[in-house]
Amino acid sequence: MEEQINIEDNLKRVESNIQAACDRAGRDRSEVTLIAVSKTHPAEMVQKFYDLGVRCFGENKVQELETKFDALPADINWHMIGHLQRNKVKFIAERIAMIHSVDSVRLAETIDKEAAKHDRVIPILVEVNMAEEESKFGTTSEDTAALIMEISKLRHVSVKGLMTVAPDVPDPEMNRGVFRNLRKLSVDIANKNIDNVTMDVLSMGMTGDYVVAIEEGATMVRVGTGLFGKRDYGTASH
Repeated sequence: MEEQINIEDNLKRVESNIQAACDRAGRDRSEVTLIAVSKTHPAEMVQKFYDLGVRCFGENKVQELETKFDALPADINWHMIGHLQRNKVKFIAERIAMIHSVDSVRLAETIDKEAAKHDRVIPILVEVNMAEEESKFGTTSEDTAALIMEISKLRHVSVKGLMTVAPDVPDPEMNRGVFRNLRKLSVDIANKNIDNVTMDVLSMGMTGDYVVAIEEGATMVRVGTGLFGKRDYGTASH
């Protein structure tokens, strides 16, 4: 059963934290996009955040994204933030605003092929495993530039920046270096002036560490628990 949470209070708290982090970093609030991670939560809860003005939502599973896409307002920007299998790309190619989790040329080629069928260019981020955790997806920081060079040749995808999933740590300060290094990497790649590539987006920071991520340059933060409360995996659709 979904626990009773005050959605409005949660959103106000997260927004306040984002604003404070922007203030500390000398950044404008408009530079940071809040992506509400709605995985395992029902469409009714997404609708409540929509009614409060949230327009960007993140999903980890293709099937869940499909179901919610059809049930919710058409002007929502859906972000695929979880690991994406190539055989599932066709189900979201028409629906997705951005794919955050591209970590191979083969996946990018599949996205390119499916995007072409809908005559669109899909914005993507390259996922970098900055902390080199064995349990995480993503390319290495050393291989990122070469991977982006290859992907840049595709006509129906456009690299907009980088994404990372930082380690699950007890103190968010422990991830500051991870975020700082991802930003440095994005600057290095931007300086290469690769055709069809911009480094405008840094998707980093989740419920536990998004404040630190913003201080280090995040332009998108992916907040789930901080907005929706704890997930109930027992009733989640897979």
